[in-house]
Amino acid sequence: MRLAMALICLGLGATPVAAQNFTTAAEVKPILGMQKDRWVAVREFDGQDLVYFTAVLSWRCGLDGIFYGLNGAAPEVALDMEPCHEGTPAPNALTGEGHEIYITAPLGSVESISLRLVFDDGTTEEGRWDRAAVLMP
Repeated sequence: MRLAMALICLGLGATPVAAQNFTTAAEVKPILGMQKDRWVAVREFDGQDLVYFTAVLSWRCGLDGIFYGLNGAAPEVALDMEPCHEGTPAPNALTGEGHEIYITAPLGSVESISLRLVFDDGTTEEGRWDRAAVLMP
């Protein structure tokens, strides 16, 4: 009885809260908003700069597109995204089959990255990061 009363006081009612699939803009926009400082990362590896988009690709099911630009360029280059795996227990899972989570550039050449996310509700969100802010150790 106390649990039921506590749930009602919290506005949750006495029934379990339905699970979300995180496949719409309404579901993924708050998550991506909280993680904006981690949308991209740069790693120096094997004589190249690798620009990772793992964080945004992990919530791609609520997106219609991801666009990037390097070194001051507007975010106009479309990033290839793995399709959403609707109807599975983990629709946002990344299988890595035919879709990369990063792009490559010559070592030390990526000075900044700009990103534009287009949500499935037609809204957009942009960000820009300097290399030093997103360089992996």
